[in-house]
Amino acid sequence: MKRMIKIKVCGLTSPENIREISETGIDFAGFIFYPESKRFVGHKPDVSLFNNVPESVTRVGVFVNEIPARIMDISIISGLPIVQLHGDEDPDYCKAIRSSGLKVIKAFRIASEINMEYLNIFNDVCDYFLFDTASESYGGSGRKFDWRILNGLRIEKPFFLGGGIGPEDTEELEKIENPMFFAVDINSRFEIKPGIKDAEKIKDFIKKLKIE
Repeated sequence: MKRMIKIKVCGLTSPENIREISETGIDFAGFIFYPESKRFVGHKPDVSLFNNVPESVTRVGVFVNEIPARIMDISIISGLPIVQLHGDEDPDYCKAIRSSGLKVIKAFRIASEINMEYLNIFNDVCDYFLFDTASESYGGSGRKFDWRILNGLRIEKPFFLGGGIGPEDTEELEKIENPMFFAVDINSRFEIKPGIKDAEKIKDFIKKLKIE
């Protein structure tokens, strides 16, 4: 029996595309509120962007070193129960966001190894970890790190895996032997163009990962 790995699709920008993608069986829909991203939803995104997400899919707001008060305001307006902190946020920052009632995914940029001492200081202030490939920018590299380092990794939080995951990676993902492997975070390699996803590619990917 295959593990039921959850699917987060990040970088959604079109209400119509969101409606289409939501029907593929995804679990999380990610919206990027970082102005430097090619998939930035805008300073005043249309509410239909979020209203087209069905109740079965959880909305996630992605932020990079944002003012906490702004995160809280955007989360209320956009109906975001979870925020993904993808910058240099420290534990106190994460604690402040979480204390407002929001769930927190803290992203860590991984090169060749995982700094467990650093990771552990976030245990009490986050709900999930996210491991992404290290790059000069905050995510969006489209590259993988060596996933084998996740095997046997002893952590206390369920984690998302991002960074260059493509339609052809289902077998490699299934080789990850870690009980805290919770979800994959897919983005650029499932796109028609930045911000617009290919529903058929996502549907096929989910089918391969979620067959029991």
